[in-house]
Amino acid sequence: MASDLFSIGSSGLKAARAGLEVTSQNIANAATEGYVRRSVSLAEMAAAGGYSRLGDLSLSGVRVAGIQRNADVFRQAEMRRTGADAARAGAELTGFENIEAALDQSNVFPAMTAFEGSLQRLLADPVDPSLRAAVLEDARTAARTFNIAADALDNVGKGLRFEASDAAAQVNGLASELARVNLQLNRTAAGTSDQTMLLDQRDQLMQQLSGLADIATTIGADQTVEVRIGGAPLVQGGSAKTFAMAAAGDGTISFTLDGAPVTVSSGSLAGKALALVAVRDNKIALDDIADNLVTATNGAQTAGAALDGSAGQPLFSGSGAAGIALALTSGSQLATSPAGAGPGSRDTANLEALRSALTGAGVADDLDGMLFAVSSGVAGRKTTAQALDSISSAARIAFEQQSGVDLDQEAANLVRFQQAFQACGKAIQIASDCFDTLLALK
Repeated sequence: MASDLFSIGSSGLKAARAGLEVTSQNIANAATEGYVRRSVSLAEMAAAGGYSRLGDLSLSGVRVAGIQRNADVFRQAEMRRTGADAARAGAELTGFENIEAALDQSNVFPAMTAFEGSLQRLLADPVDPSLRAAVLEDARTAARTFNIAADALDNVGKGLRFEASDAAAQVNGLASELARVNLQLNRTAAGTSDQTMLLDQRDQLMQQLSGLADIATTIGADQTVEVRIGGAPLVQGGSAKTFAMAAAGDGTISFTLDGAPVTVSSGSLAGKALALVAVRDNKIALDDIADNLVTATNGAQTAGAALDGSAGQPLFSGSGAAGIALALTSGSQLATSPAGAGPGSRDTANLEALRSALTGAGVADDLDGMLFAVSSGVAGRKTTAQALDSISSAARIAFEQQSGVDLDQEAANLVRFQQAFQACGKAIQIASDCFDTLLALK
């Protein structure tokens, strides 16, 4: 009996010690990102029956069956999926906000309305040098603001492409690290502390990947993971394919995996790709408005006469928002009079035609509509981003409640395992006393 008590007490000490170590590990990592709460799995030890023992089995203590991670696969998958959606919406919103800032800060709409206002004031005295100079300066400012807006949109696009290129590099780095973890998992025994640590790393890497691109995962029997993007394998076992970003001539981006085209529909990369489409569309719209301005004003200018009676010359040169520039060098070159009018004419027929041409081209209205569309896009995407962020937060909280460390519970476990340790020590002491007593009887 004494020997049985020794073995039972000894196994209990080992189990209680393992419980204390795991509990201490949980407490120490309560604030560690990606850490999943662990627990000791205990199993009863039994030995074959023998002399004076009842039945076929006799109780022989406890053993540590393994260390378990309290992770829910479904909740992890939901956290990745909702996180990817939130990342996509957040990246797209940031891109739209940058587009809005680029257009607003260029002051292209106020400059256009100021140009139209100076043309109206010139009607009061078409030969006034100061009024003519004001028109010319407002025209120069309008052209310059188109240039600034175009440059600003280009910079927004460059920033988005740089960020997307960096994110693509991160995908490759995370995929390579995940392949390395797969190799280590394949060589690690199940239920060990080393395996649980590797599983935490595996899940954290998958979470980080999902923030960049939508991924599909399959967990193998050996706990290794296969990761796919757009249906194509990114990580298989210990190998990782190369993910790459390509920029088109219009500034938009696309993606390839191992050289083959792949669709990224979620994650921050998808959001940046959508934002770059918006940059392209707004650049096209801005170019069209700038070209309409050039066509309308130059058509009216060349149909009239300058202050000295000479034929009117184009007001603007170049094309597109980036290329538009003021062509006239003096206010006297403004063709306010109809063709054939003499020098110093006060006839404002061609000035009226110029104003009518601007109104008909709808330059100011198109700019206003463009800015309103961008502002509405920002508002709508902000609402979407907030909703998806709330859903993502709820999924993360649900996972953390199930897998996170509860310090109150861990404190209770410390007391429980400590008492078990002390009780097993007492059992060994009793076994020793019994053994000594038996020896004394002899």
